[in-house]
Amino acid sequence: MTDTTTVVGDSTEASGGHKHLGWALVLICVAQLMVVLDSTIANIALPFIQHDLDVSQANLQWVVTGYALAFGGLLLLGGRLGDLYGRRLIFMTGVTLFAIASGLGGLAQNEVMLLASRGLQGLGAALAAPTALALIATNFPAGQARNRAFSVYAAMSGVGAAVGLVLGGWLTGLHPHILGTDVSGWRLTFLINVPIGLIAAWAAPKVLAESETHPGELDLPGAVSGTLGLVSLVYGISRAGDQRYGWNDGLTIAFMVVGLALLALFIVIERRVQHPLLPLRILTNKTRATAFVAMMIVPAAMFSMFYFLSQFVQNVMGYSPLHTGFAFLPFSFGIVAGAGIASNLSSKVNPRWVAGTGTALAGVALLMFSRLSIDDSPRAILQAAGNGGHLGGSVNYWTDLFPFIVMMATGMGLTFVPMTLAAVHRVDHRDSGVGSGVLNTMQQVGGALGLATLSTVAVSTINDKVASLMGALGSAGHDPAVAAVVGKQAAFTAGGTNAFLTGAFMIWAASLIVWIFLDVKHEEMATDELPEGVVVA
Repeated sequence: MTDTTTVVGDSTEASGGHKHLGWALVLICVAQLMVVLDSTIANIALPFIQHDLDVSQANLQWVVTGYALAFGGLLLLGGRLGDLYGRRLIFMTGVTLFAIASGLGGLAQNEVMLLASRGLQGLGAALAAPTALALIATNFPAGQARNRAFSVYAAMSGVGAAVGLVLGGWLTGLHPHILGTDVSGWRLTFLINVPIGLIAAWAAPKVLAESETHPGELDLPGAVSGTLGLVSLVYGISRAGDQRYGWNDGLTIAFMVVGLALLALFIVIERRVQHPLLPLRILTNKTRATAFVAMMIVPAAMFSMFYFLSQFVQNVMGYSPLHTGFAFLPFSFGIVAGAGIASNLSSKVNPRWVAGTGTALAGVALLMFSRLSIDDSPRAILQAAGNGGHLGGSVNYWTDLFPFIVMMATGMGLTFVPMTLAAVHRVDHRDSGVGSGVLNTMQQVGGALGLATLSTVAVSTINDKVASLMGALGSAGHDPAVAAVVGKQAAFTAGGTNAFLTGAFMIWAASLIVWIFLDVKHEEMATDELPEGVVVA
């Protein structure tokens, strides 16, 4: 497929016209860490938030969903605003808004105030995340410098998820005395972002060069249809993953159908307007299209691993929230190591080999998680119920979990770096913001779709297992209610391991896509120049 993307050859822009590239990378990665961290840090605080603010069970999910909807739905628009009005300006606006929203969430006195702050956080993240990625693509020249920058960026994305569990577990257990008032620990999970975001916004003009601007070219019809389409689709998918509704629910189907229809309208609009929100040439390049599809599937499996394994470690093995967070810390070291290896190999080995190996490794790790087993016999369940224990006592962290957490992380590091490089390869500097927005959107939609799919697989298995266990306990002459709590551990283990197995095949499908379609050479990835003879639009 012919690439018709214009390449900006101005070396000043490529390097950002700045000598502070090291500090620029630190700033960008701190902002990325803040955004990713907030996706997981609030999860552990949910029971405390529900108790303090009297949030209904039905609305508690919106603490997470509200953020995800605003973030996923506005990413394309956030990336394009950076292209048109200056990436540094939009980046500063995003991190400032994120900091203010975090402060409002930390000080929330009721459910409405908290949920509004989460939506505002999502908006800030949608402005900051794609412009952060675009700032790397345009400030760092192609080759070793950009490879290393993306390896650090990719590592931060993975580290944030693991660190969020540790930090969330630690902060929710604190009750500090601030300004004469006892502060609930969950509020600190929000308030910690305030100084980080404000310092990042203050430092941005000092270390980041501003990009060229193109005001007056905003595609409003595309912005409205694309944003509403993504919000509707992400909400429909998230609703499908909620066992209260499922895939057959009328509103679930309606939201997904409306979302797809609006996105189809968005594509029609983009083909006709002079200055589209999403230039379709970004999607028609084979290398980038492969990266986008793979990066929609891979994060889905990774986030699902965190979702199911963190519950298994807490509910079945009996770990505390903080202990659970520390159990995932090796993931941080593994993804840093994998990203570092990928960075060094990117200038010597074709990305197909690096990313293909990474996805294959991650699939093996999920396969091994699917083999987790416990004694779920009626006798074991009743014995555990009698002493208030957990069924996961036979699972050894160091032999059954640790090696495969590290393997999963290393595979993700090997995958994220070459896939991110491929996703922004030879995108016109004028389009790098929305190009980064597409990548982020694929990750968000893929994560929601993957979690919904694997949750459906898990819930179906859990329901069957519960019925089987309760029947066995009842026929043995025992009151099923006695062992109900422990029985749920056995049922969840069955559902979670089935989800891991499904996730393994999902990520191996991504691996197959990479091996077959990602045929770009590492020599091409080291330059922004077009090959001789390629027609430039």
